[in-house]
Formats: sequence, C-alpha cells, structure tokens
Amino acid sequence: MSADPSIKAWLALSLIRGLGGEGARHLLKEFGSPEAVLAARTSALKPWVKADVACAISKGVDDEVLAPTLAWLEDTRNCIVTLGDAGYPRALLNIADPPLLLYVKGRTDLLNATAFAIVGSRNATPQGINNAEQFANALSDSGLCIISGMAHGIDAAAHRGALRGQGSSIAVVGTGLDKVYPAANRDLAHQLAGGGAIISEFPLGTPPLGSNFPRRNRLISGMSLGCLVVEASAQSGSLITARQAMEQGRDVFAIPGSIHSPQSRGCHKLIKQGAKLVETAQDILEELAGQFGAPRPENIRSDAPQSTGLLDLIGFDAVSMDTLCQRSGLTVSQLSAMLLTLELEGRIAALPGGLFQRIQ
Repeated sequence: MSADPSIKAWLALSLIRGLGGEGARHLLKEFGSPEAVLAARTSALKPWVKADVACAISKGVDDEVLAPTLAWLEDTRNCIVTLGDAGYPRALLNIADPPLLLYVKGRTDLLNATAFAIVGSRNATPQGINNAEQFANALSDSGLCIISGMAHGIDAAAHRGALRGQGSSIAVVGTGLDKVYPAANRDLAHQLAGGGAIISEFPLGTPPLGSNFPRRNRLISGMSLGCLVVEASAQSGSLITARQAMEQGRDVFAIPGSIHSPQSRGCHKLIKQGAKLVETAQDILEELAGQFGAPRPENIRSDAPQSTGLLDLIGFDAVSMDTLCQRSGLTVSQLSAMLLTLELEGRIAALPGGLFQRIQ
C-alpha cells in the first residue's frame, strides 16, 4: 500500500531534528503546507529557524527513516492525525503547544469526544484503585470519554472502569506506540486498542524517557473538560497534570483522604489551592452539567440489576463486598454496578477499607 504523500510530508517535517512544534507551526503559517516547507530553499527558511535546522529541512528525511512508520500505518488500527486534519482533537488547538501530529491506535472517533481526565498515584491503595474504577465507570456511563496515562495504579484502574462504560477511554502515553510501558499493562493496552484508543505525539521507537511524561500530561489535561486526582503524594507527577489543567482553564477535582495517608497529601494540597473536593461521581457531573448533556444519575447503568433491594441486605452497619456476595448470592461485577448506582443516588457511602454503609 502506498502512503498518502501528505502524511509522508507531515511525518517528515515532524522528524526534523531540532525543529520542534513551535518552529514547525511558524513554518506552516509562513509557507502554508508541509510540502511547501520541505520544498523551500535554505535561504527562505533561515529567517524563521536556525541555520542548521534550515539545512536539515532542505536536506529532507531519508525514506528508510520513514519506512518503519509507513509500515506501521498499513495496519488498519493505526493512523496519524495531523494538525491540518478535521479529526484532530479540537480541544488541543486551544493549548499553548499543540503537537504537530498524533500517532493513534484504536478508535479515532474518540479524539473529539467529550472527555474527562482521571489521574493519580502509581503506588495506589486498594481503596484508591476501587475509587478510580468506580468514578471512571460512572463518568463513562454518563457519556464522558475517560483519559489517563496508562501508568500503574490509578491510571490503569481508570482505564479499566471506563472501558466497561459507554464513553470508553483514551490512553495518552509517553513512548512510541510500538512500545507498551509499563509492560505489565500489555493486556490493558490491547483492550484500549480494541475498545478505546492509545495516542502519542512521540515517534515510533521512542523509549520511556522521564522528560516525555510531563509533556504527555499537557495532552491528558488539554483534551479534557476537567481532571480528577484520585490519590497523589505531595511529589506525585499527577500534580503536574492538575497544574497544567488549571493553567489551561480546566476544572480540577480531588478526592480527600486520611490526614495520615501519604497518598492523600497531594489531593489535600490541590483542595487548598482551589480544586473542588468530590465524594461521588455525581459531584463532578453536577459541576460539568453546563458543558455537556449528562444524564440523570438514576439513568446511569440502566442495564444493571435492580439495586433497591440491596439496601435491606446492607443494613446500617458497614459491610464488605465479600459479605454482600455471601448475603446476596450475586457476583462482584453485579454488586459493583448496584453499589455504584446506590452511591450515585446518595443512598450508601463507600468507606475506607472497601466497606459500604447505608445512609438512607
């Protein structure tokens, strides 16, 4: 299959060493297209970029450099979306440094879906994992596409919860899309490629360099209406995402925790700085209600088993999921859906330690 000449030009421009996104955007504004930039004389380029970069552009990019990516594009699940495409994420056009192009594996229709970011600690607690999955599942079922970074802990839990919902999920990664990082999330990556999407601004072959992850964080926040931090230490990288979300004018939310827990200190710091404290997914939906058509909470998970009778089994003492499985004879998956409905309706509360308590 022969590659689209336009894609080849965009790809070649993105691979010019030393050019960078800002320089490429200046050249595109001046010359009109990647093809025109690449065809320009060195003397015409020098007013806009450094001399060595102008020479690199005039020299061009060898076909063997482009070949691995062009071969990757032959897989129908893979594509490149450029700054000039109608399908480019519109939300990213409003951030300070939109990438020249995005490598995409999976559903391109999600790139312009109404999205919400969920991030947090890689070293999450069991309660944090549970919170991330439940919030992501509820928000996905309300029509939001959940965006995160496919890291261990909270990110992975958010993707798992969102993939079970109708809004699905996007992972923004800090490597080339021919690599899976961390390797333990390979199965999750396959699920995202099938039912959601994985995107990156980094060329194929890019390893997981530390400097890449703060850059990818601006895309997580930039594509989203808002950002929820589930758990974060005082030095957590997820606070970078939250700060970038604030700078981009996005709403920031945080789940509070114990004052004794190191994984709560980052969330408490954000709340002190003005992030909205949330206890349920409905708190977020109410804040975002003016920005997208969120369904009423009683309509979320309409396909789940009836949950009203579960209140009688819960009683008024805190109970665990295992206890409820024994009392009801239902599976964990069925109970999770029913408990989430009850929590969104404000009829039960999720407590630390994976316990649930009736409050009505």
